[in-house]
Amino acid sequence: MRRLIIMNNTKDSSKKKEKHGTANRGMQIIPAIDIIDGKCVRLTQGDYDQKKIYNEHPLEVAKQFEAAGLTRLHLVDLDGAKAGSVKNWKVLETIAGKTSLVIDFGGGIKKETDLQIVFDSGAALATVGSLAVKEEEVFVHWLRTYGANKFLLGADVKDEKIAIGGWLETTNIWIYDFIRKYIEHGIQQIFCTDVSKDGKLEGPSLSLYKNIMAEFPALHFIASGGVSTMKDLEELQVIGCKGAIVGKAIYEGRINIKDLIQFG
Repeated sequence: MRRLIIMNNTKDSSKKKEKHGTANRGMQIIPAIDIIDGKCVRLTQGDYDQKKIYNEHPLEVAKQFEAAGLTRLHLVDLDGAKAGSVKNWKVLETIAGKTSLVIDFGGGIKKETDLQIVFDSGAALATVGSLAVKEEEVFVHWLRTYGANKFLLGADVKDEKIAIGGWLETTNIWIYDFIRKYIEHGIQQIFCTDVSKDGKLEGPSLSLYKNIMAEFPALHFIASGGVSTMKDLEELQVIGCKGAIVGKAIYEGRINIKDLIQFG
């Protein structure tokens, strides 16, 4: 199996980080690692039949992100998402134990036992999406019990409506109502994925994101999906995104991770 090694030049990365840190530039890059069978993969539009394996050793990839000066990691358990319970917690535990990356972990967090596994395995944040749609009372209980600052809320969107079930089902829930409700419950960080864009490298949904941030100017908003070039990231920064999740563009070589340090 071919193992992708993301080449980068880390010389003077600490100086670059100091010069171009998040506080100065205002947008944090959050690289993504999606896991199936313990391997680093990417899907297109959430389709498990459109799976591509990039590296059999996720820790190797995570260490490259860290060496490039990045500090966050978006780790997704695709096996867990499919099964409805956390599966790849060992990958989380290994990366958390052998890097200093601040990790948000999602995929299969449906019960409080799953949530405990995620936190015990080293995640700083638990990523929750469909549960917040289907079981609001459960999620609100978690927010009150563990603190809203321990969660990253994911909103998958199609035509400004929330999508669930691996994006196969579009609800009647308007994205703005969804966000407003959970801000009132204390949620501070939200990432939004336009399902029509994810994995297609066609550019992010700038107009959607601008509308969301105009409605909620104090929100720590993180863009997700469609990023294919550095120009895309620069545009996301200009419109005011606090973060951007980047995956396939890095693995396909369209974005060099050594260039990402300018964002922090």
